[in-house]
Amino acid sequence: MTDSYSPELDRLIAGYRRFRETGWSPNRERWATLRDGQQPEVMVIACSDSRVDPAQIFDVDPGEIFVVRNVAAMVPPFETTPGHHGVSAALEFAVQVLKVKEIVVMGHGMCGGCKAALTRELHGTEPGEGGFIADWIALLDEAREPVIAQHGTEGRVAERAMEQAGVRVSIQNLRTFPCIRRKERDGELKLRGAFFAISDGVLHVLDEETGDFGPVS
Repeated sequence: MTDSYSPELDRLIAGYRRFRETGWSPNRERWATLRDGQQPEVMVIACSDSRVDPAQIFDVDPGEIFVVRNVAAMVPPFETTPGHHGVSAALEFAVQVLKVKEIVVMGHGMCGGCKAALTRELHGTEPGEGGFIADWIALLDEAREPVIAQHGTEGRVAERAMEQAGVRVSIQNLRTFPCIRRKERDGELKLRGAFFAISDGVLHVLDEETGDFGPVS
């Protein structure tokens, strides 16, 4: 095997070597406990954005959180139509098999998916040219209306309102899943909304009673 790859892969390989030295070797016991299975108590649904890695933000060890990442940290509503339901499959696994106790939906500042939902700049594009994204973020169409009524479609105030509305939509959609609704009712599962502001590194948590996000002190 060659010792030289592309510059991009070389950086990843260098990181892997650092991980072997500082992450794997000193924590052999931790990795040994994960060899035969995982028992995370928290599932985090986050955006695919490269700037918001949940494991880094929450400073957790391997095996502590079960993570699903997609454009705009969206959860689609419960559906039984044929198709490839990736987020739903992950939810089913986390809730029914791993039996997580908490699901955290974490949106973030400067989210490109939420901004596209707000401006509809990709509306009408073909799959492969933006159409897949447009179809996905159409999950936010209903939530978009009150945002634009109050803030318009441009500027950080409108964008943050859309980003936080997206978290609320995903939590609402989580409750359309019968297994989640049942476990939440029985006190076996909690749903949380969170928002990470890239601009200042502050995490905010949703108060569902007020609908507002407050910073974690």
